[in-house]
Amino acid sequence: MLLFLNKTWRIWGLYLLAGYAALAVLIWQLPDDKFHMYFLNIGQGDSTLIITPENHQILIDGGPKNYVLQQLDQVMPFFDKTIDLVVITHPHADHIDGLVEVLKRYEVNAILMTGVDYKSPSYDEFLKVAAEKNIQTYIAKNDEDFIFGAITLDVIYPDKSMLGKKFINLNNSSIVMKVLYAGKTILMTGDMAFEEEDALMKTGLNLKADILKVGHHGSKTSSSQEFLNLVKPEIAIIQSGKGNSFGHPSKESLERLKAAGVQQIYRNDTDGRIEITF
Repeated sequence: MLLFLNKTWRIWGLYLLAGYAALAVLIWQLPDDKFHMYFLNIGQGDSTLIITPENHQILIDGGPKNYVLQQLDQVMPFFDKTIDLVVITHPHADHIDGLVEVLKRYEVNAILMTGVDYKSPSYDEFLKVAAEKNIQTYIAKNDEDFIFGAITLDVIYPDKSMLGKKFINLNNSSIVMKVLYAGKTILMTGDMAFEEEDALMKTGLNLKADILKVGHHGSKTSSSQEFLNLVKPEIAIIQSGKGNSFGHPSKESLERLKAAGVQQIYRNDTDGRIEITF
């Protein structure tokens, strides 16, 4: 009987420890009135989640396959299945694949996209699910911003609607936006290449930013020296997958970032998930 009691208490002790662990995770995930921006570790692709002090969630791109689902589970409360805005910078697979299941599993209030003419299984499925769920969809252009409490998403490119337009290089259709909060600016660039950077610089817009999400995973065909010298970021973040076959980030891109005076460079392939908190 004594042995049975000891075993019973041991089992109850394990239950209590598991309960405390679950409670600790829940408390850690609860809104804390801070700005959080997570550059999710989803392999070779882009996916960024913003959680505002008012607990709005904005998901920019969804990465390849469905890796984003596990990452969202780790940074959002398990009971919260709503996303206020999903942004597709452009519909390449390494940016949109994961968003199909996000639309199916989460209550998404709105979508921001370019609406470019492009055919792929994941893009077609995304559009189908969005239509079936009657999700409000906005076509990006630089005269329309999005405000979530203290956060502003300032769309700075494209400068006119790209709805139905075809691109030889789809990367150059990427939505570019500034995330503005408390005097800080984070520049999100999608897979913008040199040509789009040139077009953006010709607009004369102020491109200065404290933090730069480096274009196209640090490809050598993005982040020109002239562009970086205008942005002048203190911090650069590169979303590239560990051991990717493209060699991202490129040596050339890293050298240009250093030449532009970037103080810190963070990378998903070496640092895992990256979090910015204000």
